[in-house]
Amino acid sequence: MEDRRDRLRALGELLRRLRRDAGLTGKELAVRAQVAQPTISRIETGQLLPTPDTVERLSAALELDESGRAGLDALLVRLRNEVSRLKGGLAGREAANAARFRSARRVVAFQPAMIPALLQTAEYARLALAIGRDVDEADAAKAAAVRLEAQAVLFDSEREFSFLLTEGAVRTWPGSPALMMAQLDRLAQVSTLSHVGLGVVPWTVEAPCFPLHGFTIFDGSTSIVDSLTGDLTLTDPEGVGAHVETFEAFGSVAVYGGALRALLAEIASDFQQLESRSRL
Repeated sequence: MEDRRDRLRALGELLRRLRRDAGLTGKELAVRAQVAQPTISRIETGQLLPTPDTVERLSAALELDESGRAGLDALLVRLRNEVSRLKGGLAGREAANAARFRSARRVVAFQPAMIPALLQTAEYARLALAIGRDVDEADAAKAAAVRLEAQAVLFDSEREFSFLLTEGAVRTWPGSPALMMAQLDRLAQVSTLSHVGLGVVPWTVEAPCFPLHGFTIFDGSTSIVDSLTGDLTLTDPEGVGAHVETFEAFGSVAVYGGALRALLAEIASDFQQLESRSRL
């Protein structure tokens, strides 16, 4: 709890400094950002964690450059992680993840073992959250609903998304072959969106390095690493840079567009055969 209070105070001090550097009073910032002045006061005094919408308004009003926004985002990500843990449960964690996606303008994701959350079908999401874990079914169902709701950002053409998967991620199937055929169809549909980049690294090409874990990079400044027990947040330039280099390396050997959809169709055919065998 004390760590959270310290970070809330640090966030407030950062906002106050950015406001003063911009030559604005609290009242002027409130008018410019169209945010209530008491809200700004509570944030600056460490009493309130701002919503993603409020952060967007304040960032625009302060005309923050990449460096200023990175510092603000780094504190917010850590705070939202702690809020999620305090709320407890899978649904709280998913709510924190959804807030990250809503506040980001550019999302870059690499997954060697599973379909990224923003691209999952409803049934895949439910199993991804619950399979092999001792979880409360109601909590898992609520978390899946939150995850699906967060996918709305994917259709905002003002944002930019880049996804890379290994063929192993596309072929690893929870549930049933039928579930994966629906999931593959979803990937093919998403690959046609102009502001979404989707690539798959076929098993027939040499891997540029070992894909030890998945990660998601937000606005080039924060990388969230997936793990079985929770997420690891990286904000140091060296760590984030290593993930960017890994993404680019795998991206250079991936297939996209028509070649991607042809590969997905081939994999779907394999799942169709598995489905047929299961009926015998």
